[in-house]
Amino acid sequence: MAKLSIGGQAVIEGVMMRGPKDVAVAVRKADGTIDVDVKPVNSISDRYPILKKPLLRGVVALVESLVMGMKALSYSAQVSGDEDEQMDDKEMALTMVVSVALAVGLFIAIPTWSMRYLQQWTQSSLTLNLAEGFLRMGIFLVYIAAISSMEDIQRVFKYHGAEHKTIFTYEAGMPLTVENVRTFPRLHPRCGTNFLMIVMLISIFIFAFLGWPSLVERILSRIVLMPVVAGISYELIRFAGKNNDKPWVHRMILPGLLLQKLTTREPDDEMIEVAIASVKAVLPEEELQKVEMQVPDAIALQAPAMAETVSVPVSCEEKTC
Repeated sequence: MAKLSIGGQAVIEGVMMRGPKDVAVAVRKADGTIDVDVKPVNSISDRYPILKKPLLRGVVALVESLVMGMKALSYSAQVSGDEDEQMDDKEMALTMVVSVALAVGLFIAIPTWSMRYLQQWTQSSLTLNLAEGFLRMGIFLVYIAAISSMEDIQRVFKYHGAEHKTIFTYEAGMPLTVENVRTFPRLHPRCGTNFLMIVMLISIFIFAFLGWPSLVERILSRIVLMPVVAGISYELIRFAGKNNDKPWVHRMILPGLLLQKLTTREPDDEMIEVAIASVKAVLPEEELQKVEMQVPDAIALQAPAMAETVSVPVSCEEKTC
């Protein structure tokens, strides 16, 4: 049975889930109850259908995900008890601008500026661009490893794991119960972590052929081409999500799956309950009824099999993605 495309992200003490028509934020409140806020998606691509075309839809999805994610984080902070963390629209816009500026500085400006030291050894633009790309990848991995060691972030990563497991359960046609969700893996091929890893790899390839102009030109060229990189990466993620049962596709996304071992943790049952509430909130009534009436079938066996495939020894074995 074909399933609707749903996805989301972890927030503070909760999970945001986006369905075809609605986006829901489910948060565990301080009193133990679950608060669920549901709003229509209102995507700009619904008003301008051309934005649903391949490559363009990836850029739209990225921007809308950033905006929705920021709003969901602010809402979850308020509902979970951190009243001081709520942001108005101006504060949210400023936060996004600062975040983008820091990302440009950390992942674009610093790596390409650092190549001045390598120029003592080579003047090859291809070598310099490749070295810059691998340095960017290294900074990204160190950054992920650093934040994954923070206690507060680890709790968010547990909700991230709950999100993946619940989506797997829905996609397998299983009833959305804690018992069923618990059996599924936390590594999902359509995860944003996979997307970021693919962005890093695609950018290494594309930027390698840009020559070696001035520092300002290099920074600007990478910023300008980032939508192209994001568009290509999005299409690859979509393809992987629909074909993750193919061995060669699984091998292609394996680096991103392994990176998810840093960006998720195994959730407890209460976290799974929150993720289930979020998924149910974005499913149309008729679809929800179908899911609740389903019985286990052969499809459900595919996801656990994938979990076994990626359970290779790494230094962060218990740091789930």
